[in-house]
Amino acid sequence: MFSHIMIGTNNLDRAKAFYDALLGTLGVPVGAVDRHRVFWRTPTGVFSVTLPINGEPATVGNGSTFGFLCQSSEQVDAWHAAGVAHGGTSCEDPPGLREGASGRLYLAYLRDPDGNKICGLYRLPRA
Repeated sequence: MFSHIMIGTNNLDRAKAFYDALLGTLGVPVGAVDRHRVFWRTPTGVFSVTLPINGEPATVGNGSTFGFLCQSSEQVDAWHAAGVAHGGTSCEDPPGLREGASGRLYLAYLRDPDGNKICGLYRLPRA
């Protein structure tokens, strides 16, 4: 559905270090810097951080969450741990199983160093 997602940052080097570690747990190669942006490319899409081109500070979207697909609950835990170790802040409930209308999900939530809310998600197989 999406070709790419781009979020703002106020510190490109800090954001690159954070997302290189975080996305590395998902097997994504390190980001490529292109002037004032960093791109992480996969066969299924692109994630990017950018210094705002209008020169204003980057701000977070209240109510926004960007989710990263994981292949296991262990990978969600590794994703979360890498994020915390590289300047992210755990938010909401601790990583774990949630059940609801969408089925059984193993989730972890973080705020990146700029305050953007992100999620690591693994959909458990239906029993």
